[in-house]
Amino acid sequence: MTRWDGIDEFVAVANSASFTRGALIIGRSATHVSRAVMALERRLETQLFHRTTRSVRLTDAGRTFLERCERIIQERNEAFALIGEKGEPHGELRVTCSTTMGERYVAPILRRFAIQFPRLSITIELTNRVVDLTAEDFDLAIRTGSISDPRLVAVSVGSRNVRTCAAPDYLSSQGRPLVVEDLVAHECIVGTAPTWHFTVGEQEHLHRPAGRFRCNSGHAVIEACIAGIGICQLPDFYILPFLEKGMVELVLDDVRPADEPIWAVYPRRRHQLPKVQRAVEALQHELSAALGLTG
Repeated sequence: MTRWDGIDEFVAVANSASFTRGALIIGRSATHVSRAVMALERRLETQLFHRTTRSVRLTDAGRTFLERCERIIQERNEAFALIGEKGEPHGELRVTCSTTMGERYVAPILRRFAIQFPRLSITIELTNRVVDLTAEDFDLAIRTGSISDPRLVAVSVGSRNVRTCAAPDYLSSQGRPLVVEDLVAHECIVGTAPTWHFTVGEQEHLHRPAGRFRCNSGHAVIEACIAGIGICQLPDFYILPFLEKGMVELVLDDVRPADEPIWAVYPRRRHQLPKVQRAVEALQHELSAALGLTG
């Protein structure tokens, strides 16, 4: 018996709240799991679970111990993967991305990636909040803008444009803004960005949009724009489908801001894992082409 014995069994029981389900997770008998956990408790001289005939609950000591044990198992599995994968991704890849970009572009790319590597499973969480990759145990995030967290590595996988547009009917009735300052006299549809960016010559100009309609959904903003409520500024993957159909027109496009970088971001300690390296390569190869950004 070693000091490591029982850790896998303990984590399986803790995460499933059952000795029987925990045994199924690791492919051992319930008797083995129960004995392994009890032996671990004896070595620790601490009770890890409150046990009744109906439930299994972690003690305070058990909750503290679980956090460390999960980290130990993760790092052990990564070490084995680093040596054993030999360039062939397998295991679980956990990815997070903003909702719209994830639905339209990242999820299809990673779906094809999963088909290419059948030993790999992929979990994608689409959310517009900034996920703490280390604390929430994610392998990879797709983000835009600046990356300042020193715990993370950021690799460029593309870029996106931000465009300003309005419906033809709105422009016919309200006129077309010719310079950034003209926006003060217009209804602006406000999304998640409180400030709109423009580049005039080599200088950045900012405008704080104001209007009667606000929403944190890009889909809702572009639909309001099409309905003639006002002018909006959005990443161009929201705008281009409607621009091609003549449902919106670009305004102030000669002073649109510089392209915004898109990054694949991952914790430094995972940079050598084949599943992360190969996923980043797939995103570098496909994302800019999917977004239609050629410069």
